[in-house]
Amino acid sequence: MKNNIKYLAVLALGLFACEPEFDNPIEESGTYSSGSANLSTYVAVGNSLTAGYMDGTVFRSGQQNSFPNIMAAQFAYAGGGEFTQPSYEDDVNNAGGFLLQGNPLPGFGTRLVIDASQGRPENLNVTSTVEVSNLQATAYNNMGVPGAKSFHLGAPGYGNIANLAIGAANPYFVRHATSPNATVIEDAVSLNPTFFSLWIGNNDILSFATSGGAGVNQTGNPNVLSYGQNDITDPGVFAFTYQSLVDALTANGAKGVVATLPDVTSIPYFTTVPYNPIPMDAQTAAFVNNAYAAYNGGLQFAAANNLITAEEAAQRTIQFTAGQNAVVIVDEDLTNLNGFGIPSYRMTTADDLLILPSSGFIGTLANPADPTSVNGVGVPLADNWVLTTTEIQMVRTARTAYNNAIVSIAQANDLAIADMATKLEELVSGLRTSDGQIYTNNYFNGSSDAVATAVFSLDGVHPNARGYAIVADEFIRVINEKYGAEIPRVTAGYYPGVTIVPTN
Repeated sequence: MKNNIKYLAVLALGLFACEPEFDNPIEESGTYSSGSANLSTYVAVGNSLTAGYMDGTVFRSGQQNSFPNIMAAQFAYAGGGEFTQPSYEDDVNNAGGFLLQGNPLPGFGTRLVIDASQGRPENLNVTSTVEVSNLQATAYNNMGVPGAKSFHLGAPGYGNIANLAIGAANPYFVRHATSPNATVIEDAVSLNPTFFSLWIGNNDILSFATSGGAGVNQTGNPNVLSYGQNDITDPGVFAFTYQSLVDALTANGAKGVVATLPDVTSIPYFTTVPYNPIPMDAQTAAFVNNAYAAYNGGLQFAAANNLITAEEAAQRTIQFTAGQNAVVIVDEDLTNLNGFGIPSYRMTTADDLLILPSSGFIGTLANPADPTSVNGVGVPLADNWVLTTTEIQMVRTARTAYNNAIVSIAQANDLAIADMATKLEELVSGLRTSDGQIYTNNYFNGSSDAVATAVFSLDGVHPNARGYAIVADEFIRVINEKYGAEIPRVTAGYYPGVTIVPTN
């Protein structure tokens, strides 16, 4: 069965370059100031969003468009000093990814590009040259660590290369931790910042969401040592950790700006694949429905015997029709009828979110020798391919609690607050920037305009350079407002968009 999810049209791809479109508009003669803030030593603390991660990795040219680096360039007009980032001079292929002892590190591949000859995103077909074991042992102004959850920033050993084998270290921090037991926040405050940005907490819920809810909601469990990689962090743990981070960053009187967390439904990773991607004619629909007749009959038996309600029986009924169809999934939150030989199947609804990688899985065969073993049709999708309505609510509840803590702690410490939750959600309907351009989160609809105005990178989670420019501009806007500063704003159109190669 052919996948009907549209990718970028090849003819459209060639229309867009990867370089900034205009010259820098900053007027050297302009009057700029830092207001009541001191921008001389700016330190950025956070995760991948702070590090400049895009297209599935951190790579040499991409890192230059991290939002803190963009901000630091604007700060320079108002008294800002030198801003350093972890070195990627060894990234000779400009591809990102990692080697460990000369071998590719699993899970850390090269960056995604669009192959114009194929019309789809794929990893750049080169070998990474970034060796994790080439330790830099340096605290940088950009202390964004991709993959870090809130409590990781204060964890000793998170930068210890010996801990990589047991999953207790992060290769991004390993490369530049000042010592094996140094913590991210310790290295950050060692620079004695006069101004800081803090954007942390996305991974405390995002990894649960991107795994299709395969983790555990740890709300009520304060023991982070018992957490799995894809678990939701307890809001109490998050609030305590966040307060500790702010206390450390403001200990010397530094001012700063913090950011709230966006809803995952605003990023393409969850909005690109429609809930009903299966095209089917009437004859095929009748064949598939016949295969599910016994299952549907079991649901009627369960409802008649008060094992489930009639409403749940209807919710779980599998019925395909001619046209576009939802996919069949396993939903672990349904009433468990396994003892009666009735599995927990249902079809997706518009309230479910199929994750971006499912676009290459739905419609394939689970068994190449069996044409009826179509994933998402004859073979229901496992939990890791879809974020169900129940799981979405778990994520939103935790995010609300995290954001309440962020705002409360920031207000108590008189810090500027960037409402990134609202800013990124505006992209769903279109965000008009100061230059009059409308940018969106949609770049997989096959149109050339979508490529030109997309502000998310090809991994579907992180912004591209234009997206980070929008983020930097919002940070600067609230800094100017809070501290009476006059820092020049940022125009997204001056930054590169999607990376396209003729062939890969």
